[in-house]
Amino acid sequence: MRDTDDAYVIEAELPGVERDDVDIDIDISGRELRIRGDLKEREREGVLRRSTRRTGHSEYHTLLPSDVRSDDVSATLGDGVLTVTVPKAQTVKPRHAAARGGRRRQAGGHREPW
Repeated sequence: MRDTDDAYVIEAELPGVERDDVDIDIDISGRELRIRGDLKEREREGVLRRSTRRTGHSEYHTLLPSDVRSDDVSATLGDGVLTVTVPKAQTVKPRHAAARGGRRRQAGGHREPW
């Protein structure tokens, strides 16, 4: 998982998995991301003598930070890599009040520079 300025980006390698065989879920609290994929055996003609291709079900879970917009998740699958982008929630940054006068009056009448 990468943390960018505006999103969390999760990349998962899913070589050979078709788009229709991938499920991405975020639980109701919006914190747990679950990626599931099925790699199915291909139909073949002839007698299979040896296979080095894996098949089966895979699952990935991760707990997301609390500052996400789980309704705006996007995903792409290309070249065997699934990229899930979970946008961060907009946070209000505190405003800084401009200082006026440049100096503060201390007790006793004497001034200190800022």
